[in-house]
Amino acid sequence: MHRTLLIGIGNVYRRDDGVGIVAVRRARPLLPPSVEVLEWTGDLMTLLEIWQGSRCVVVDALRSGGTPGEILRMEAHREPLPVEGRFSCTHSIGLEEVIALAHVLNKLPLELIVYGIEGDDFGEGEGLSLEVEKAVDDVVRYILQDVLKDGTDA
Repeated sequence: MHRTLLIGIGNVYRRDDGVGIVAVRRARPLLPPSVEVLEWTGDLMTLLEIWQGSRCVVVDALRSGGTPGEILRMEAHREPLPVEGRFSCTHSIGLEEVIALAHVLNKLPLELIVYGIEGDDFGEGEGLSLEVEKAVDDVVRYILQDVLKDGTDA
């Protein structure tokens, strides 16, 4: 059995950019103890080593001009994400670039599911905008389905 990771990416002090962190915090008590939950606020390049050999679900904010609260699910182990500034990035390199690099370097996890939630407000401050907050419960349900999909606890 492979290790399962749930990674929330973001900055809770930049409003909707914190949605990944909020989602994994909400999912954590509903998951089996064998699922490792990480709140990722630092350098995304280190994920290349962290997720090796795992099943991995990542949640991050989108900034693509879509409808606030819209949820996009991607199977990033199959193909790179579009590199069009879709994911919110308060770091020097975004999630889509890290995943593209992981494809090239053969450093992908065994399975990599990415949930992007379209944000609305990326200004300074805490708390999610109304539509993004509403999307979190749906994403938590989807996370549980992905993590528990094969009938095991990891």
